Amino acid sequence: MIDIKLIRENPDIVRENIKKKFQEAKLPLVDEVRELDKQNRAAITQVEALRAKRTTLSKQIGALMGQGKKDDAEAIKKESQQIGDEIVALEAEQEKLAEEIKKRMMQIPNIIDASVPVGKDDSENVELEKFGEPKVPDFEVPYHTDIMEALDGIDLDNARRVAGNGFYYLKGDIARLHSAILSYARDFMIDRGFTYYVPPFMIRGQVVEGVMSFAEMDAMMYKIEGEDLYLIGTSEHSMIGKFIDQILPEDELPYTLTSYSPCFRKEKGAHGIEERGVYRIHQFEKQEMIVLCKPEDSMNWYNKLWQNTVDFFRSMDIPVRTLDCCSGDLADLKVKSCDVEAWSPRQKKYFEVGSCSTLGDAQARRLKIRVQAKDGKKYFPYTLNNTVVAPPRMLIAFLENNLQADGSVLIPKVLRPYMGGMSVLTPKKK
Repeated sequence: MIDIKLIRENPDIVRENIKKKFQEAKLPLVDEVRELDKQNRAAITQVEALRAKRTTLSKQIGALMGQGKKDDAEAIKKESQQIGDEIVALEAEQEKLAEEIKKRMMQIPNIIDASVPVGKDDSENVELEKFGEPKVPDFEVPYHTDIMEALDGIDLDNARRVAGNGFYYLKGDIARLHSAILSYARDFMIDRGFTYYVPPFMIRGQVVEGVMSFAEMDAMMYKIEGEDLYLIGTSEHSMIGKFIDQILPEDELPYTLTSYSPCFRKEKGAHGIEERGVYRIHQFEKQEMIVLCKPEDSMNWYNKLWQNTVDFFRSMDIPVRTLDCCSGDLADLKVKSCDVEAWSPRQKKYFEVGSCSTLGDAQARRLKIRVQAKDGKKYFPYTLNNTVVAPPRMLIAFLENNLQADGSVLIPKVLRPYMGGMSVLTPKKK
């Protein structure tokens, strides 16, 4: 949510930003907010004037009573009571206006960074840099579920019977590999100075509204029936929510956190053939990184965060590239975002394995998270998040890039301590 002062003082900036995000249907919201805000401020001014008048009348009542002019005092007391009724009515109107303003403000997208390329959708994202040499082996690389099945590591049929499409059973060496990657990711981030968390896997509606847009909420979140609780789509939701309604000492910034969680997503919409198996699913696990920092430090942290993911994948010799997300591909709260994509030898192309974002002060503003500076002034911190690794999807890149001609899969040195010293996975089925 942007600062309403920007809409009051520079509405054209807000309108231009909406156009850059190809959300022209939201343009009327700017004028609606301006008009409602005008009415709200007028009501506030009127309430303040009435309160001042009531205070003056109260003093007059006391003076008249002291002079024995009871009738005059009663007349002024009646006038004071009428003013009190007007104040109550105006405060109710203020509350209604404030709610209408908030409803519209929550729909207006955050102001994107000047460096964000303008484009309608992810097809117009811009490649930034490649890391590692993408290779295509001289043998056919099977689909990832076929590799897993040869290793006796996945059961999709029984998962469908138990939970439906978009779920899976991992087992044996593949299940162990899945856990090993998460354990390695945890230690990788701890070694980089981040504090490790296991957060709540459910959050209240107030937190959901604070960390994401209504469109994301509808497309992603599972609601617990009969309770004010939602299953998290990423641990970022819990970790940012941790600071709700708090005033943080400036000398404690930055907060650098890394968190593990299962994630639950509706994943609305049709999906193509490359999203079979464990590419796009309703349940997965993930290691995340989150930062709360001073506004002036946010871009420095943004670059550190995506670099962490690149370094993590390169430590397992998986080629990756970074993409600058265009304006139309950014969720409404995001200021700037960078996708990390891993190389797929089978598809001979890259695919997304993580996303790094800075959200400016939007989440902090919605959740009322403030920082108290040394001079006593308060301001909203900036929030950032990035995927370290989401193993089900990352397993695709891992298996394809480490597959050998005989169907075996090499285990990089960094993962062997988490795999009981194993250096290779060998097929159990043909």
